[in-house]
Amino acid sequence: MTQGIAFNRMADRLRDLDVPTKYSGGALRAQGICHGASGDGAGAVAIRRGNTGSLVVWCHACEDNRGFLEAIGWTLADLNDEPLTERQDRPADDLWIPCGKHGHKRVAQYVYLDEQRAVEHGVTRCDHKCFAQWRPDDTTRSGRRWSLNDKDGNRLVRVLPYRLPELLAAKEADRVIWIAEGEKDVHALVEHGLAATCNAGGAGKWTAEHARFLKGADVTICADRDEPGRRHAEHVVSTLQGVARSVYVVQAKAGKDAADHFSAGHTDSEFLQVWAPVPYPGDPAVTA
Repeated sequence: MTQGIAFNRMADRLRDLDVPTKYSGGALRAQGICHGASGDGAGAVAIRRGNTGSLVVWCHACEDNRGFLEAIGWTLADLNDEPLTERQDRPADDLWIPCGKHGHKRVAQYVYLDEQRAVEHGVTRCDHKCFAQWRPDDTTRSGRRWSLNDKDGNRLVRVLPYRLPELLAAKEADRVIWIAEGEKDVHALVEHGLAATCNAGGAGKWTAEHARFLKGADVTICADRDEPGRRHAEHVVSTLQGVARSVYVVQAKAGKDAADHFSAGHTDSEFLQVWAPVPYPGDPAVTA
């Protein structure tokens, strides 16, 4: 027996948000995603298939599940295999992308969350390497607007680094924070146990607004092995001067980027250091 469309979409959504899940006792279980989750069980959520074709969600951190739904960018309408009447033509899991009219298909979605894990905006990537940015908007059929600006070009969402909640937790734990050029490389680093982030839009889009979240942190920049990657790394370094405690720049031992490096079988300790513009105080490898 299959779990149903909505259940599978929920599992995919939590996976896209890098929320650890497990299937136990007939329910999909996740931890710590809801607003105000303490990390001691208060943020636990269980998702089960209901008898009427909808999902049954039980979140320990909120009474009506709205905090959990807001944290993952869903509405009550999304809990049904078929959208509710007033949202009949909303695409399942918002799989529609602007370049879909050309036959392109979405292959990844990256959601940018704020400090409270509320969805600020997102990025989709298609099989032709098109990237489209969106912001939540419940007044539209798709639940999102495919622009971060208003009609006059004014930005409507905050400038945030990717995986901000995880970045802040890593900084609090005094872990090294890695900066990659794109979300795919961030996930490659995270999958190997590292704390990582990037900016939306790729090379050249990092700003001082991103850098301010790294004040006092130890940072390693993984620069792509090409000219745009070098320029991007140099710009990131410039924004971290006087902000980060230390900054190192490395490159993949094989291939162009972090994903290539790990695909070639190398470990995080085998990245090649190419620059130490702000070495850690007293680092004998740099000051000797």
